[in-house]
Amino acid sequence: MAPLNSLSKEYPLIDSNFQTFCASHAIYSVEDFLLHDLDALFASAANHSNSERLKQGIHQLLLIVDALHPPVLNGLQLIEDAKRNKHVFSTGCEGIDALLGGGLRVGQLTELVGPSSSGKTQVCLMSSSTVAKNKCSVIYLDTGNSFSPQRIAYFVGQSSDYVSVNQNILDRIICYPVFDVYQMFDLLHQLKINLRSQIVKSDHQVQVLIVDSISSLITPILRGNGPQGHALMISSGFLLKQLAHEHNIAVLVTNHVVGGDDGNPKPALGESWKSVPHVRLLLSRDCRSNVSNISIIKHPAMASGRSATSTRLFV
Repeated sequence: MAPLNSLSKEYPLIDSNFQTFCASHAIYSVEDFLLHDLDALFASAANHSNSERLKQGIHQLLLIVDALHPPVLNGLQLIEDAKRNKHVFSTGCEGIDALLGGGLRVGQLTELVGPSSSGKTQVCLMSSSTVAKNKCSVIYLDTGNSFSPQRIAYFVGQSSDYVSVNQNILDRIICYPVFDVYQMFDLLHQLKINLRSQIVKSDHQVQVLIVDSISSLITPILRGNGPQGHALMISSGFLLKQLAHEHNIAVLVTNHVVGGDDGNPKPALGESWKSVPHVRLLLSRDCRSNVSNISIIKHPAMASGRSATSTRLFV
């Protein structure tokens, strides 16, 4: 993200005095600002003679983050991008692959939405094992201790004893336990550095990034955290989409549901997050038959107003 000194011409509030104030807190970029304790920053600003202007600068940075979006592409660039990002990775589930036109599309962020026990983690594990079997690497961010090598072994088609699974397949699934949004930022930025500097070997090229679940990391920062929580949510979505677009990888995240005004469940994280995923899928499970149903909430290939299609998957 942009260094603060590059913003001063366009945003007068981000002047040399404000930059000096931020530097005293080791803040030199918008990224540094997002990872800082906002309450502590406001409290520190209140102790300065120009406290009001410093506070205005802080609010200005929050507005800048809120306005972040991927670069606008012209028609020719969109065509080229579509050609470049036509590759898909099978999820290992025929029903989901059929709905998605083949599977998880590189360059896009796909979101699985559903209540607890609807099959979201199963789809993530199934996708990981399928991608790894095809000699590609997966980065798996596990936020709830739900990653299971035994399930990976099952999906690979061998014994449920994961020790007997082809070690090469397990080696291609790199799982990180992640318990807060700041840790996720650290891992994603390190991944971006690795991809840019081509540290990742060609035979272990990262092709899929999974975050299970994104909502468990973001929901806590939205509670009573004011504009900073919202800014962190927008920033995390921007970073995930940036990784997908710039490095041609498929990103899969999971999200839970909350009660809507009409009593029906709806995706969590609110209206601002709604625009982040390219694709949104809703999972639900019939407890009596142990069958999960899946429908499309959002897909770039679906015309506006088109009814969502459904399929059944056994997980």
